[in-house]
Amino acid sequence: MTIPVNPQALSLFAHPYRELVPVTGGKRQLRAEGRIPGSALVWRLPSRAHEHDAAVVNGRPGGLSLIVILPEVTTVVSDPQLVSAINDARPAIVLPHHPVPSVEDLTTLLRTPPEDLGVEITDYLHWRGIRLEREATHLVRRIVALSAELRSVSALCRSLYLSRRALGRRFLGRGLPVPSHWLHMARILRVAIRLQNSEDSVLSVGFELGYPDAFALSNQMMRLTGYRPTDARMFLGWEWLLEAWLRREADAGSLTPGFTDELLASPGPMQPRRIRSAPDARMVAEPSVSPRRRGGGRAAG
Repeated sequence: MTIPVNPQALSLFAHPYRELVPVTGGKRQLRAEGRIPGSALVWRLPSRAHEHDAAVVNGRPGGLSLIVILPEVTTVVSDPQLVSAINDARPAIVLPHHPVPSVEDLTTLLRTPPEDLGVEITDYLHWRGIRLEREATHLVRRIVALSAELRSVSALCRSLYLSRRALGRRFLGRGLPVPSHWLHMARILRVAIRLQNSEDSVLSVGFELGYPDAFALSNQMMRLTGYRPTDARMFLGWEWLLEAWLRREADAGSLTPGFTDELLASPGPMQPRRIRSAPDARMVAEPSVSPRRRGGGRAAG
């Protein structure tokens, strides 16, 4: 199924992923409708005047993925500012020119695992104002890579040839969450990506990725992000889940005030609220009401 040609350059693509909704209200509309978990902003670059929409795209809420659809090849070649505009916007997906995008194709792309999850995460952090030094970037990427196999901070430290205290200092000294939080977050993202790309049960996926049962997996995901595995399967992509984790860390005082202020300056994804209505159960979203907190002691791991 394909959608009719939309004259608008910007569209929202959100659960249940059946249509593209034109963005006619700019940033205000994105702050209201673009905060549904798993949403994507689709930017179909026109032949000219792409700068007109760049401010809206760059000011989108945290957790809202960006899909860029390029203009015709001749336009790309003749416009040196186009590549710069795309890089500044940090798209999750860049597609060649296509006047009528298929919603099935967009859905498939949203759930497709990134080629290098660690690189994508650090790029996302930089876009959200958490600019890591070279060593911190390397450590985060290594933790994400090792999260595919490791389950504990002790095993992580052995793989990195660092003591638990030494590894913890490298994060705490930079105002970042402790290593164990990065490890568990990366494992949760892997669970979400796996759930979106298979019909296996939560129990099966959790066991495959080192969780003793579905209850333990669900509790850890809820504690870290405010979402359950069923949410992670329903709402596609991973940026919204990473954003939810970052905001929880900021609320708990696990980020320096500088990182926290910039991160919380823009809205993040809404928290899901389940409402039962006969004969079905449906899901809506509402803003998170978790208090913003700073300070408090933190463990090194």
